Amino acid sequence: MAADQIKLALLQAHAAEDASHVPESMGHSVFDPMHQFEITRLVDIHLFGVDMSFTNSALFMVIAITIVATFTIFSVGGRAIIPGRMQSITELSYEFVAKMVRDNVGSDGQRYFPFVFSLFMFVLACNLLGMIPYSFTVTSHIAITFALAAIVFLGVTVIGFIRHGIGFLKFFVPSGIPVALVPLLVVIEVISYLTRPISLSVRLFANMMAGHTMLKVFAGFVVAMGAIGGWLPLAFIVAFTGLEVLIAFLQAYVFAILTCIYLNDALHMHH
Repeated sequence: MAADQIKLALLQAHAAEDASHVPESMGHSVFDPMHQFEITRLVDIHLFGVDMSFTNSALFMVIAITIVATFTIFSVGGRAIIPGRMQSITELSYEFVAKMVRDNVGSDGQRYFPFVFSLFMFVLACNLLGMIPYSFTVTSHIAITFALAAIVFLGVTVIGFIRHGIGFLKFFVPSGIPVALVPLLVVIEVISYLTRPISLSVRLFANMMAGHTMLKVFAGFVVAMGAIGGWLPLAFIVAFTGLEVLIAFLQAYVFAILTCIYLNDALHMHH
């Protein structure tokens, strides 16, 4: 028994020694696909007992806002008659969102175009920044996407009450239904309305998190299988990266167009 215990202790010692030689970054980057979503404090800030530390998530949000603002301002600064590449991209983005607002909200929604445009560009910039190696995907965190969805939800609700007053509550009463079914359908409509920020935020968060996790997992397969067997997962990563870029644009579009649909409900109370 004593010999067995000694052998077990030696095996554990060798295992611990082998593990100590594995680089920490390799262990996180290859075998822990969730490590890329970890929020780290860059600057500790505590005000009145509240943790307001500047994190990597906040840093990449600042970077996204800076890129969008700088690109938009400087690309149209000259207002050339024959636009260059940067100005053409900005004008196409502007017209794309403007058409989205016109088609889904109508002429009344043009006053809200700056908000929808800013929301679309911010989500798109955060999504694309997350595709850069060793960066951080802001929209892969439910706290961020839910905060954006809550702003949309509260703003649309306030607009609805400002526009229609107490009559906005008629939105929860479908027209042309028997009186006996009104209480049941009102409860269903209210629950459906209150779940809007949840569905809006989870859709963006889940797509971004799932895609980046899959990329990380297959990257681990490339390293684990080596130069001989790693070509297949590497090819999958290349193809899936292109798909992830498309999803980054698609999710920004879905977030913006659902915002327009909710604005249309608040302004026109279409059911």
